Amino acid sequence: MDTQPVVAAVDGSDDSLRALEWALDAARRRGAPLRIVHVRQYAPWTQPEVLAAVPPDPDDDPVLDQVRARLKGHSGLPAVEYAALVGAPGAVLPELGTTARLLVLGSRGRGGFASLLLGSNSLAAARDAECPVVVVPRPGRGADGEPPAEPGRLVVAGLNADSPDEATLAFAFAEAALRGARLRIVAAYPWPLQTWLLPGELPPPGIDQGAVEHETRVLADGFLAPHRERHPGVTAETRVLPGDAAGHLVEASRDAALVVVGRHRRRLLAPARMMGSVTQAVLLHAQSPVAVVPPAPPEE
Repeated sequence: MDTQPVVAAVDGSDDSLRALEWALDAARRRGAPLRIVHVRQYAPWTQPEVLAAVPPDPDDDPVLDQVRARLKGHSGLPAVEYAALVGAPGAVLPELGTTARLLVLGSRGRGGFASLLLGSNSLAAARDAECPVVVVPRPGRGADGEPPAEPGRLVVAGLNADSPDEATLAFAFAEAALRGARLRIVAAYPWPLQTWLLPGELPPPGIDQGAVEHETRVLADGFLAPHRERHPGVTAETRVLPGDAAGHLVEASRDAALVVVGRHRRRLLAPARMMGSVTQAVLLHAQSPVAVVPPAPPEE
């Protein structure tokens, strides 16, 4: 049994209860314990850096009581732990990732505007947590009224052939193996290419789109080869597509059980954590749950 828990963040909202069901299934598949956490927001007059002298009692928390009642009678529950914490959720939730195998939360909680597609706490967790973060959207988000073409077992992952991240690919293959699902790798390349010329500069020779697509596919297959060897039971297809990577991943989310995307690695001149525009767009618009995977640590 894996000792690192799957952590589900709850606040009593319907969004968080949907995330709880997703986390429960994830813990079962992994043979991991489930830790259910409710973070109580600081009172308006409390300084964020001031911690509570005594942690709140999880047995005296209405939100956790609601969850206990919901899980009562469930068969095959993993080991479940309840925790009540006090603090700013946008700061506390990412910290939970330091000891978690997976952090799961809804796309929005009780606060904020009803029109928001992604809450600030979900965004902070996906951007800052040290473990993979799964954000579960509201049902029907972005739906056009048509049912998914291939409902069921499909995991979709984005691959940047210019700078692939091993952690993202490893998570996608492992998740597909856990689910007995097919894996679709989406590798997008920029097209049409934008060329900026200085005054008097000659335009470069024409670039063949077929050659760009072929080179992208060769690079993608090379990056995927070791993961295919480690997971021979996973059927993985590669789709090399021109244009907007985020748009292709959002479109693929209609038929997916999960979309897996990576997060930017910290850079010397930009040490703050960043998700990247593609990951943020997928979080905002995907119809399926989205897993945001932190980058693999750089090699020594």
